[in-house]
Amino acid sequence: MSDTLTNVKGGEFLIKDIAASEIFSLEELNEEQKMLRDSIKEFIDKEVVPNRERFEHKDYALTEEVMRKLGEMGVLGIAVPEEYGGLGMDFTTTMLACDMASGANGSVATAYGAHTGIGTLPILLYGTEEQKKKYLPDLAQGTKFGAYCLTEPDAGSDANSGKTKARLSEDGKHYIINGQKMWISNAGFADTFTFFAKIDDDKNITGFVINRSELENPESMTFGEEEHKLGIRSSSTRQVFFNDMKVPVENLLGERNNGFKIALNALNVGRIKLAAANLDGQRRITSLAINYANERKQFGVAISTFGAIRKKIAEMATGIFVSEAGSYRAAKDVQDKIDELVAGGMNHQQAELKGVEEFAVECSILKVFVSDLTQHTADEGIQIYGGMGFSEDAPMEAAWRDSRIARIYEGTNEINRLLAVGMLIKKAMKGELDLLKPAMAIGKELMGIPSFEVPDYSAYMSEEKAIIHNLKKVFLMVSGAALQKYMMDIEKQQHLLLNASEILNQIYMAESAVLRAEKHFAPDSVEAAMAQLNLYKAVEKIIAAAKEGIVSFAEGDEQRMMLSGLRRFTKYTNTPNVVALTEKIAKHFVDKGSY
Repeated sequence: MSDTLTNVKGGEFLIKDIAASEIFSLEELNEEQKMLRDSIKEFIDKEVVPNRERFEHKDYALTEEVMRKLGEMGVLGIAVPEEYGGLGMDFTTTMLACDMASGANGSVATAYGAHTGIGTLPILLYGTEEQKKKYLPDLAQGTKFGAYCLTEPDAGSDANSGKTKARLSEDGKHYIINGQKMWISNAGFADTFTFFAKIDDDKNITGFVINRSELENPESMTFGEEEHKLGIRSSSTRQVFFNDMKVPVENLLGERNNGFKIALNALNVGRIKLAAANLDGQRRITSLAINYANERKQFGVAISTFGAIRKKIAEMATGIFVSEAGSYRAAKDVQDKIDELVAGGMNHQQAELKGVEEFAVECSILKVFVSDLTQHTADEGIQIYGGMGFSEDAPMEAAWRDSRIARIYEGTNEINRLLAVGMLIKKAMKGELDLLKPAMAIGKELMGIPSFEVPDYSAYMSEEKAIIHNLKKVFLMVSGAALQKYMMDIEKQQHLLLNASEILNQIYMAESAVLRAEKHFAPDSVEAAMAQLNLYKAVEKIIAAAKEGIVSFAEGDEQRMMLSGLRRFTKYTNTPNVVALTEKIAKHFVDKGSY
């Protein structure tokens, strides 16, 4: 693998080493972004946090009221250009807004994400000028709310298999829509619906947009009852039925047969935004748990003095630091790509599409890693609260229930794990990413005699970066050998792809945390300790995933050589003191009283 990378491409982190100077993190927010962050947090603390019980009792009107107020603040229009009634801020700022608006309550997070993401972006990215002028101002200002109708009873992850049909009316002025959609967020109070249907016998779905209030026959769009859900109880979720619904032909979104691409690109944006939407939830859960542990006395002392509790707090805090590092790194990479494309003459609409598409692998990594971790954080929060954590009187059980849906939204985590590796392979096959040469070089390295020279790791984070460099070799070694064996049938080997995905996810997130710590924090800082603790645990997870893959598809000398390579590539020269790192982190946050 080559030296330092300057102009990053999607997925290229696997074959090139990234300099700390090339990544962006929360420490680099400008004054405008900090003001936005603080104003949204103040609003959420005032309007959402005190009303937890109302949200848990299915107060849909309260969710709608909060959304209207966010619209009045301009928070719903962060990503919408000024000419369409929004604030026209950059991609990183839209991530920040999503982060801060989504952390205190899952119902608000879902309404916000569905509206600003999949409810607005398809129109912004694929709409005609007339469509954007008609629909976006109301969506940006919260005078109308958006919903996105893709899923059907028999079409979930396989979105293109939907059965909703569209046929052209005899006068050629309307499409007549029949079918049903399910799990539609915001359906109960939305007016602007983006939906997908197959025209006649088309192979692929096509996108449409309509304001419910403008239908010739209001009864041609009907709704099921509110769904009774495990969590996000004040998020409106209904089935939507189309019964000979007349939609003007000019309401077709994008191009005919292109709906699947619209859906995929909207979901790419949704995935990285979903990672952002989980960040403040992690912070709030961890802060509540720390506060409770400091106040709860057992055997005459606060339970925050017990090593078992301190270990949980340290790992929860570390997870936040890592999640933030990966999310904001990727957000800025997307923005940099958008800026590059615009500078090259591409219009902003197309540039944003291409910018997010370029980093689709990273979007899937973040969606999986952060949503998995948020659920675990909530689970540990319940554990720290003990029996009280299981009670509806405490905030943890609602946090646990609300966080569960994030592993299903925007494509299940299993689908996203498979997608990330699959997209990497496709990039390689198209010649967009050269994985073959580095994989072949690693094969030769394994045949050679390893160096027994002890490296000089006196520079800050030098050993951590060397380990990450070698972890990338693990991914290339395992995935390269598996691809060579199975070739085009690799997509059928889902067990192996899941192992490869775990390695991929851990590498990206561990590297993000190490580079964030190197760039912004001193060697003796708690942030450095969090990056080091996370890397140690990432190495252990990578060893387990890689070993499972190797023993499953390789035999004989090949297996022995790869297992030997795995040991070589995951070996520390100076193994960290994990207990000391954990205690350092725990002490910092217990003393602080929050994250």
